[in-house]
Amino acid sequence: MDFFEVAGTQRAMRRLKADAISDADLWTLLETAIKAPSGGNLQPWNFLVIRDAEKKRKIGEWYLEAWEKSYGPAREAMLADPGRARTFNSADHLARHLAEVPVLVLATLRTGGQRLEATAGASIYPAVQNLMLAARALGLGTTLTTLHKLHERDVKELLGIPDDVETMALIPIGVPKGRFGPPARMPVEKVVFWDAWSQTRERE
Repeated sequence: MDFFEVAGTQRAMRRLKADAISDADLWTLLETAIKAPSGGNLQPWNFLVIRDAEKKRKIGEWYLEAWEKSYGPAREAMLADPGRARTFNSADHLARHLAEVPVLVLATLRTGGQRLEATAGASIYPAVQNLMLAARALGLGTTLTTLHKLHERDVKELLGIPDDVETMALIPIGVPKGRFGPPARMPVEKVVFWDAWSQTRERE
Protein backbone atom coordinates (compact mmCIF):
# COMPACT_ATOMS: atom_id res chain seq x y z
CA MET A 1 0.00 0.00 0.00
CA ASP A 2 1.00 3.60 -0.54
CA PHE A 3 2.38 5.04 2.71
CA PHE A 4 -0.02 7.97 2.78
CA GLU A 5 -2.97 5.66 2.29
CA VAL A 6 -1.72 3.51 5.19
CA ALA A 7 -1.22 6.50 7.48
CA GLY A 8 -4.40 8.23 6.36
CA THR A 9 -6.68 5.25 6.92
CA GLN A 10 -5.17 3.81 10.08
CA ARG A 11 -7.59 4.04 12.96
CA ALA A 12 -8.13 2.38 16.32
CA MET A 13 -9.71 -1.00 15.61
CA ARG A 14 -11.10 -2.47 18.81
CA ARG A 15 -13.54 -5.03 17.41
CA LEU A 16 -11.30 -7.85 16.23
CA LYS A 17 -11.98 -11.35 14.96
CA ALA A 18 -10.53 -14.38 16.72
CA ASP A 19 -8.89 -15.58 13.46
CA ALA A 20 -5.28 -16.65 13.94
CA ILE A 21 -2.47 -14.33 12.86
CA SER A 22 0.39 -16.02 11.02
CA ASP A 23 3.94 -16.09 12.33
CA ALA A 24 5.06 -14.52 9.04
CA ASP A 25 2.81 -11.50 9.56
CA LEU A 26 3.91 -11.13 13.19
CA TRP A 27 7.57 -11.19 12.22
CA THR A 28 6.87 -8.53 9.60
CA LEU A 29 5.23 -6.28 12.22
CA LEU A 30 8.01 -6.78 14.74
CA GLU A 31 10.78 -6.29 12.19
CA THR A 32 9.12 -3.03 11.14
CA ALA A 33 8.80 -1.95 14.78
CA ILE A 34 12.53 -2.19 15.47
CA LYS A 35 13.36 -0.05 12.43
CA ALA A 36 11.99 2.96 14.33
CA PRO A 37 14.31 5.78 15.44
CA SER A 38 16.09 5.15 18.74
CA GLY A 39 17.97 7.81 20.70
CA GLY A 40 21.68 7.03 20.64
CA ASN A 41 20.68 3.84 18.83
CA LEU A 42 20.29 2.29 22.29
CA GLN A 43 17.23 0.28 21.20
CA PRO A 44 15.91 -0.10 24.78
CA TRP A 45 12.79 -1.95 23.66
CA ASN A 46 11.51 -5.48 23.87
CA PHE A 47 8.24 -6.87 22.56
CA LEU A 48 6.42 -9.72 24.26
CA VAL A 49 4.02 -11.63 22.00
CA ILE A 50 1.16 -13.20 23.95
CA ARG A 51 -0.91 -15.97 22.40
CA ASP A 52 -1.40 -18.25 25.40
CA ALA A 53 -5.13 -18.44 26.13
CA GLU A 54 -4.82 -18.54 29.90
CA LYS A 55 -2.45 -15.59 30.03
CA LYS A 56 -4.73 -13.59 27.74
CA ARG A 57 -7.66 -14.49 29.96
CA LYS A 58 -5.90 -13.22 33.07
CA ILE A 59 -4.73 -10.01 31.38
CA GLY A 60 -8.27 -9.55 30.08
CA GLU A 61 -9.65 -9.77 33.62
CA TRP A 62 -7.23 -7.11 34.85
CA TYR A 63 -7.88 -4.94 31.83
CA LEU A 64 -11.65 -5.07 32.34
CA GLU A 65 -11.25 -4.24 36.02
CA ALA A 66 -9.09 -1.23 35.10
CA TRP A 67 -11.60 -0.18 32.43
CA GLU A 68 -14.52 -0.28 34.87
CA LYS A 69 -12.55 1.64 37.47
CA SER A 70 -11.39 4.29 35.00
CA TYR A 71 -14.43 4.72 32.75
CA GLY A 72 -17.34 2.89 34.36
CA PRO A 73 -18.48 5.94 36.36
CA ALA A 74 -18.68 7.96 33.12
CA ARG A 75 -20.68 5.36 31.19
CA GLU A 76 -24.06 7.13 31.22
CA ALA A 77 -22.56 10.49 30.29
CA MET A 78 -20.51 8.97 27.48
CA LEU A 79 -23.43 7.06 26.01
CA ALA A 80 -25.63 10.16 26.15
CA ASP A 81 -23.12 12.08 24.02
CA PRO A 82 -23.58 11.12 20.33
CA GLY A 83 -20.08 12.33 19.55
CA ARG A 84 -18.48 10.01 22.09
CA ALA A 85 -20.83 7.05 22.35
CA ARG A 86 -19.41 5.16 19.37
CA THR A 87 -15.83 5.37 20.62
CA PHE A 88 -16.93 4.45 24.14
CA ASN A 89 -18.84 1.42 22.88
CA SER A 90 -15.89 0.15 20.84
CA ALA A 91 -13.52 0.59 23.79
CA ASP A 92 -16.04 -1.13 26.06
CA HIS A 93 -16.24 -4.02 23.60
CA LEU A 94 -12.46 -4.45 23.63
CA ALA A 95 -12.40 -4.40 27.44
CA ARG A 96 -14.95 -7.21 27.53
CA HIS A 97 -13.41 -9.30 24.75
CA LEU A 98 -9.66 -8.73 25.07
CA ALA A 99 -8.96 -12.40 25.79
CA GLU A 100 -10.56 -13.37 22.47
CA VAL A 101 -8.10 -11.30 20.42
CA PRO A 102 -5.65 -13.71 18.75
CA VAL A 103 -2.47 -11.81 19.65
CA LEU A 104 -1.49 -9.26 22.25
CA VAL A 105 1.86 -7.50 21.94
CA LEU A 106 3.29 -5.89 25.03
CA ALA A 107 5.81 -3.16 24.23
CA THR A 108 8.37 -2.75 27.01
CA LEU A 109 11.24 -0.45 27.86
CA ARG A 110 14.44 -1.36 29.68
CA THR A 111 15.01 1.28 32.36
CA GLY A 112 18.19 -0.01 33.96
CA GLY A 113 16.44 0.30 37.30
CA GLN A 114 16.13 4.06 36.90
CA ARG A 115 12.97 6.04 37.53
CA LEU A 116 10.95 6.39 34.34
CA GLU A 117 11.29 9.92 32.96
CA ALA A 118 8.54 11.82 31.17
CA THR A 119 10.54 11.63 27.93
CA ALA A 120 10.83 7.84 28.04
CA GLY A 121 8.03 7.47 25.51
CA ALA A 122 10.32 8.86 22.83
CA SER A 123 12.28 5.63 23.08
CA ILE A 124 9.37 3.25 22.51
CA TYR A 125 6.30 4.88 20.95
CA PRO A 126 7.84 5.43 17.49
CA ALA A 127 8.41 1.66 17.41
CA VAL A 128 4.82 1.05 18.51
CA GLN A 129 3.53 3.29 15.73
CA ASN A 130 5.73 1.51 13.20
CA LEU A 131 4.18 -1.78 14.29
CA MET A 132 0.67 -0.38 14.01
CA LEU A 133 1.29 1.11 10.56
CA ALA A 134 2.71 -2.20 9.37
CA ALA A 135 -0.40 -3.93 10.70
CA ARG A 136 -2.59 -1.54 8.74
CA ALA A 137 -0.61 -2.25 5.56
CA LEU A 138 -1.31 -5.97 6.07
CA GLY A 139 -5.02 -5.37 6.72
CA LEU A 140 -4.73 -6.05 10.45
CA GLY A 141 -6.37 -3.95 13.14
CA THR A 142 -4.65 -2.56 16.23
CA THR A 143 -5.06 0.02 18.95
CA LEU A 144 -2.66 1.37 21.54
CA THR A 145 -3.84 0.65 25.09
CA THR A 146 -2.34 1.27 28.51
CA LEU A 147 -5.04 0.25 30.99
CA HIS A 148 -3.04 -2.85 31.94
CA LYS A 149 -0.72 -0.42 33.76
CA LEU A 150 -3.16 -0.41 36.67
CA HIS A 151 -2.02 -4.01 37.15
CA GLU A 152 1.61 -3.50 36.16
CA ARG A 153 3.02 -5.67 38.95
CA ASP A 154 0.55 -8.48 38.25
CA VAL A 155 1.23 -8.42 34.51
CA LYS A 156 4.99 -8.47 35.05
CA GLU A 157 4.74 -11.39 37.46
CA LEU A 158 2.46 -13.34 35.11
CA LEU A 159 4.84 -12.90 32.18
CA GLY A 160 8.15 -13.09 34.05
CA ILE A 161 9.15 -9.52 33.15
CA PRO A 162 12.21 -8.29 35.10
CA ASP A 163 11.96 -5.45 37.62
CA ASP A 164 14.11 -3.13 35.48
CA VAL A 165 11.71 -3.36 32.54
CA GLU A 166 8.63 -1.14 32.27
CA THR A 167 5.58 -2.05 30.21
CA MET A 168 4.61 0.87 27.98
CA ALA A 169 1.76 -0.31 25.72
CA LEU A 170 -0.48 -3.29 25.15
CA ILE A 171 -1.42 -3.70 21.50
CA PRO A 172 -4.20 -6.11 20.50
CA ILE A 173 -3.78 -7.38 16.93
CA GLY A 174 -6.38 -9.09 14.79
CA VAL A 175 -8.45 -9.03 11.64
CA PRO A 176 -10.86 -6.12 12.11
CA LYS A 177 -14.62 -6.61 12.08
CA GLY A 178 -15.07 -3.05 10.82
CA ARG A 179 -13.61 -1.16 7.90
CA PHE A 180 -10.56 1.04 7.72
CA GLY A 181 -11.00 4.63 6.66
CA PRO A 182 -9.96 8.20 7.42
CA PRO A 183 -10.41 8.91 11.15
CA ALA A 184 -12.49 11.91 12.21
CA ARG A 185 -10.09 14.78 12.82
CA MET A 186 -10.25 18.56 13.08
CA PRO A 187 -8.87 20.38 10.03
CA VAL A 188 -5.09 20.55 10.23
CA GLU A 189 -5.26 24.36 9.89
CA LYS A 190 -7.02 24.48 13.26
CA VAL A 191 -4.27 22.75 15.20
CA VAL A 192 -1.08 24.04 13.56
CA PHE A 193 0.62 27.32 14.43
CA TRP A 194 3.46 28.96 12.51
CA ASP A 195 6.44 30.57 14.26
CA ALA A 196 4.35 31.72 17.26
CA TRP A 197 1.45 30.35 19.29
CA SER A 198 -1.97 31.16 17.78
CA GLN A 199 -0.41 32.36 14.51
CA THR A 200 -2.32 30.38 11.90
CA ARG A 201 -2.22 30.05 8.14
CA GLU A 202 -4.62 28.81 5.52
CA ARG A 203 -3.53 26.38 2.85
CA GLU A 204 -2.89 27.89 -0.54
